[in-house]
Amino acid sequence: MSYGSAHILIVDDDDRIRDLLKRFLTTHGYSISTAADAKIARNLLDLAQFDLIVLDVMMPGEDGISLTTAIRREKDTPILLLTARGEAQDRIAGLVAGADDYLPKPFEPEELALRIGNILKRSKPAPAMKQLQFGAAVYDLERDELRMAGKAIRLTETEKSLMRELSARAGSTVTREELARKAGVAADRSIDVQVTRLRRKLEPDAAEPQYLQTIRGQGYRLAPDM
Repeated sequence: MSYGSAHILIVDDDDRIRDLLKRFLTTHGYSISTAADAKIARNLLDLAQFDLIVLDVMMPGEDGISLTTAIRREKDTPILLLTARGEAQDRIAGLVAGADDYLPKPFEPEELALRIGNILKRSKPAPAMKQLQFGAAVYDLERDELRMAGKAIRLTETEKSLMRELSARAGSTVTREELARKAGVAADRSIDVQVTRLRRKLEPDAAEPQYLQTIRGQGYRLAPDM
């Protein structure tokens, strides 16, 4: 089964394998482009966006591992390597170069299709969070609204700026300087005062914050229940 209408680039110097995979994967709903060597593949990669690259390792001229390394310098497109080499050191070399998966030849086309589907599923961006839960409080990112037990809690524009920035990077530390700049306040006691005020509206006990945490010497981190 295909994963949407993904565009896949197949790079292999074997005409028979390219044609076979193009026909087979097309029946699974994928859009397929092919290249016989690394040079042609590079040209196609400059011209079009691909959702996944199926790349043979053993090719005349530039091999698949070298091409994988080059692609990884510029793109994060998932790469599945195909090769007659099955030794552990070769698999490791491909993964170190940046490949997402490795399938030794000979292989069944059905297995390739399953691996492609799994890679595309893993690489699909996670849906953006619309709400963050903080105990009895819920922050709606789309409405820029904080509610406590269903009741709207008024936020000042500065507090909204703080919530937007912290929510966008929930779970990560945001420096005091960066947070102050985004909120339009000074990176001195002013930002600390604003954070304290926000805590009073967000936390069950502002004196013992659970959700809007201070990371000593660094900044602040929002830690929602999710």
